[in-house]
Amino acid sequence: MVVTAIRALTLDLDETLWPIQPVIERAEAELHAWLRQHAAATAARFDVPALQALRDAVALEFPDRAHDFTWLRRESIERALVLAGDAPELAEPAFEHFFEWRHRVVLFDDALPALQRLCGRYPILALTNGNAELARIGLAPYFVGRLSAREFGRGKPHADFFHAACSQLGLTPDQVLHVGDDWALDIEGAHGAGQPSAWICRPHHAAKPAWAQAKPWFEGADLLQLADRLGA
Repeated sequence: MVVTAIRALTLDLDETLWPIQPVIERAEAELHAWLRQHAAATAARFDVPALQALRDAVALEFPDRAHDFTWLRRESIERALVLAGDAPELAEPAFEHFFEWRHRVVLFDDALPALQRLCGRYPILALTNGNAELARIGLAPYFVGRLSAREFGRGKPHADFFHAACSQLGLTPDQVLHVGDDWALDIEGAHGAGQPSAWICRPHHAAKPAWAQAKPWFEGADLLQLADRLGA
């Protein structure tokens, strides 16, 4: 891919700025604790793995909503409540409790200093398949906006999702560097959309797959290395 002058960045969130697995594990544990206090029958019938299985079942039942993690979580909580004989109206406060904990992320050490450097040189648009809200985490000042799979209707690796982000920035795909950790979703997705990419492969991330086709413009272990490469 021929790369013209980079004028903006699209940036993945989960696993690029913070590790997501411990966040979700804690949020699910806190959700179950909330259910024990407010919906005891549901908590007794559904432990954390059972709630996870119910959420997965809802995603399979509604493949057209599988990109909407907020809806999946809320719907699966409501189903659990109904199946256990608790009030379905508890689904909303239960979800809000989960969602509060979902936003208690711990940034990778390089994330904030890199954002501070990068946003001084480039407009940055968050591009995520997840449902993290920048304002809740305190990162909104570093971004010009956010586009999620939930609001768009589908997410990475679909090319039109990347194109919508570029349009939001007022630029063509070849002018926007996409930064992310997931090879299939971020790197191959950006390649298919005509965007240059930066692969952030941290030590705990999976190695480049054998089937890899894309050639990232940058590969590195953290975002500070990317800031150095961009001269930010």
